[in-house]
Amino acid sequence: MQIAYHLGVHGTDDDRLVRALLKNRGTLAAQGIAVPSPRAYRQLLPKVAKTLRGAPAGPDTRQVILDALGEDGPVERLVFSHDSLLSFPVNAIGPDGLYPTAPARIAAYANLFPGAGAEFFLALKNPATLVPALLERAAEASYDMIMSGSSPANLRWAPVIRRVLAQVPGIALTIWCAEDLPLLWPEVIRAIAGVGAGEPLEGDYDLVGTLITEEGLAALKAFFETHAPRRVTQRRRATAAFLEKYARPEELEIEIALPGWTEALVAAMTGAYDEDCAEIAAMAGVTFLAP
Repeated sequence: MQIAYHLGVHGTDDDRLVRALLKNRGTLAAQGIAVPSPRAYRQLLPKVAKTLRGAPAGPDTRQVILDALGEDGPVERLVFSHDSLLSFPVNAIGPDGLYPTAPARIAAYANLFPGAGAEFFLALKNPATLVPALLERAAEASYDMIMSGSSPANLRWAPVIRRVLAQVPGIALTIWCAEDLPLLWPEVIRAIAGVGAGEPLEGDYDLVGTLITEEGLAALKAFFETHAPRRVTQRRRATAAFLEKYARPEELEIEIALPGWTEALVAAMTGAYDEDCAEIAAMAGVTFLAP
C-alpha cells in the first residue's frame, strides 16, 4: 500500500486540493485510491504521531486509524490532506523559525504504516504572506504569540527542508511554491492522487477559477476545448496568459500591515524566499515542481 500525505502548509490552497480530490472519490476508488474526508483524521493523525514518539505504529494503532477512516474496500493508495498535519497555525513558528515540529512529525507519519510506501507533498509560501495567513487562522493569537520570538527576517524554508531530509533519509518529498500553484494545479492533483498526467479528473479549474473573472474562465475553458495542450508547458503558458488578461486584482494583491514591517523588510523576506526555493529545488531527495 502507498500512503500520500499532503501537508499544506497553511494558507497555500485553503483546502481546495483535498476538495478537488474528493470530487473524484468514486473515480479514484475504482483504481484502489482512497480519499477519506479530513474530518476523519485531521485530529487523529497528529495525536497518534505525537504519542508514538518516533516509534513505528503497531498493528492495533494502524487498525484504529483505518477504522476511523471508514474505508472498507481494497485500498492500494491512501491519501491524507490537511494544512495542520504539521502543526496548528499558532505553533507554525518557533524560536528557531518555521515549522519546528516538521521533521519529527514527518518522521512519525512515515512510521504510521510500516512497510507501506509513504510520499509527502508540501507547498512553500513566502513568509511575508505566511505570517498574515497564520494570524488569520489563529484569531485568538497575537502577533507576538505567532512569531514566538523569531525575527521576520530569519523565517527561512531551506533549513526546514534540510532538517526533514536529515531526519527522514530516503524520503519521497515533492515540493512546490504556493505562488506557482495556479499553473501547476492539474499536475499537483494527479501527483497526490498517484495517477498519470493524462488521467481525466474533475476540478482542473478550481483554483484558477477563483483568480480570474467569469468571462476569463469561460474563455480559458473554450480555448482548451479547441486547443488541447499536447505538453504541460503549453497548458502553463496558456493559463498564465489568461491569468494576466483576466485576473481579479483583489485576489492577487495582498496588503501586509504588521507591527514593524516595512516595504524594505517585505522585499528582503521575498528575496530570501526566492533564494531558499532555488536552494531547495537543487537538494538531493526533493522533487521540485516549478512552471
